[in-house]
Amino acid sequence: MIITGSYPNLRLRRSRKFSWSRRLVQDNDLSYNDFILPIFLTEGKAKKIPISSMPNVFRYSIDKLKSVVDKALKLGIPMVALFPYTNPKKKDEYGNEALNENNLVCQAIKFIKKNYKNEIGIMCDVALDPYTSHGHDGIIRKNEILNDETLEILIKQSILQAKMGCDVIAPSDMMDGRVKIIREYLDKNGFEQVPIMSYSAKFASNFYGPFREASNSSPKSGSRSTYQLSFSNAREAMREGQLDVEEGADMLMVKPALSYLDIIYQFKLNYKLPIVAFNVSGEYFLVKSQEKNTQFNNIELAIEVLTSIKRAGADIIISYHALEIAKYIKENNEIR
Repeated sequence: MIITGSYPNLRLRRSRKFSWSRRLVQDNDLSYNDFILPIFLTEGKAKKIPISSMPNVFRYSIDKLKSVVDKALKLGIPMVALFPYTNPKKKDEYGNEALNENNLVCQAIKFIKKNYKNEIGIMCDVALDPYTSHGHDGIIRKNEILNDETLEILIKQSILQAKMGCDVIAPSDMMDGRVKIIREYLDKNGFEQVPIMSYSAKFASNFYGPFREASNSSPKSGSRSTYQLSFSNAREAMREGQLDVEEGADMLMVKPALSYLDIIYQFKLNYKLPIVAFNVSGEYFLVKSQEKNTQFNNIELAIEVLTSIKRAGADIIISYHALEIAKYIKENNEIR
């Protein structure tokens, strides 16, 4: 960056003097249009179960979904993302519940489409970890996650979700070649208009802990490092992004967000697709854990975090803060 001029002729504080002038020159504005709201699902009736490690986040039974989707719609949030808490009795080593037309995600898709039509979008995670008894994203044989055999199930899961009415298919499994083959089979089955949001750079991270409690999807043994990215590797993340562009992804995701702003920035710089950042559960917990600490304004802290993610290059942010920040924006008509 080249700066012409010098003090006293150049005074950068001039544009900071008033609220209106600060807003006028502000580079990045958070909007409710930026957000996707994650929603956790559970079996049963009339259930709204708090998640201990995620304040103000709940698991909802299907009949309780209307309460949270109504809020999202009223606040202008364009899309929700669905994540199931699968009954352990329905899990097996192959994740067959993922292909059940009456599983929690399918029930939720049908409920939302019946009640809201296309007023709000639905994103569905394509992965096996919520459904496998071992908690991994693929089929295991001799302690190894099998790539190509797992793809066969992911194809069927994607087609089922699209058939139910899912608007955006989001493979998060990190198997090689999954975007290409899912795109191919969606097209073959008449779903060529259904976009793919690829979890392109999904890192093996310690920030996922609260999510795994919320969805009961922790691996029972072994490590996800054989398929998720090492947090040390930026070049490998770029290779994953490039492959997904070539294989037909419509949107690219970086997950987590806050410790990976450099990756978000590089994705934005190099790929001419919408960039999605997942502001994950552990990042949410870090902010919410300070809610009673009077040294912090919690809402401003959340805004600063989310703005940094947008400033890095994210066009879309999946965040558990979505409801409260969208409400704040609606009530205040501005961030500053």
